Amino acid sequence: MNSIQVNSLPLKDVIRDIANVFNISYSENCGEYLLKIPPSVGEGTIRGINFEGGLGLIQYDCMFNEDMEIHFVVNHIHPLKFLYTVEGILEHRFENEDKLRTIEQYQNAIVASSKHNGHVLLFKSKRHTTVNSLEIEREKFQIKMACDINSLDDELEQLFKDIKASGAFYYSGNYSLAISDILNTMLEFQAENFTRKLFLEGMAYQILTHQILQYQDDKKEEGNRTLLRSTELKQINSISSLIEGNISDVPTVENLARQAGLNINKLQEGFKKLYGTTVNNYVQKTRLDTAYSLLTKTDLSISEIVNAIGLSSKSYFSKIFKEKYNISPSDFRKKQRDK
Repeated sequence: MNSIQVNSLPLKDVIRDIANVFNISYSENCGEYLLKIPPSVGEGTIRGINFEGGLGLIQYDCMFNEDMEIHFVVNHIHPLKFLYTVEGILEHRFENEDKLRTIEQYQNAIVASSKHNGHVLLFKSKRHTTVNSLEIEREKFQIKMACDINSLDDELEQLFKDIKASGAFYYSGNYSLAISDILNTMLEFQAENFTRKLFLEGMAYQILTHQILQYQDDKKEEGNRTLLRSTELKQINSISSLIEGNISDVPTVENLARQAGLNINKLQEGFKKLYGTTVNNYVQKTRLDTAYSLLTKTDLSISEIVNAIGLSSKSYFSKIFKEKYNISPSDFRKKQRDK
């Protein structure tokens, strides 16, 4: 395992320290500092940028040839970190502890070390890892955001106001779909210079906003949580597959939510995000798509098709089919056969 030590703040000096260890140069563009990992160590980039008011951002987009530990060791109170793993796996521990905590893809962690203790980040070898780390110098940030901090949840208010780092703090969870969208937008943004700095600062505050909402949502009972997490998209996909495979006998929305392990609000939000529609509208679309195929490729009667797609009314089927295709099912079949 390789290990490097960072003994500086702010973030431009973090990039400088890492570059010095790798024996490479780094570049600066409108306050954003960038180093490219040398082939002898791995590949990818590490970027760092500080904004006004104590907020900063480090973006790791890299793959190391060997396991890589980055030790942040400064004889000073360390920033409050919000870590988001977009790809790969990141491990974190506090400098004064041996316990490693894993932050997997689509997970995030809020970490604050005690006193002058630092942080250790471990990147697994041969694995492309993308991590965004929001860094908050609490003393500067509190001056800028004092009135807003007072309105936070009690635990978060205490965390942001703990400018002397009297205690360690660790929270982890699956980050929300809203945060996922922001992180992906940041990765895709191509502009440079002043525009990029403005964009990144705006995105950083958006992440922080959604993180606070997510933290409050996580404190609710599981069945009462409303924010959809990126990890829950697999559950949404499984329900869409279940609908398509059981169109003749689709369970109720309540039962679908239960099978997904989600509450109804999350299930509906997921369908709107992935498919742009409600669960019931998705069911109807699937029924009509299936009916279209059966009318085209089989000799089943209209009544048999109605039964096959889980409807009980032939007239209702004709009504919704005509609304979508501007032709009745019987005329559609006749038209297909006349081709």
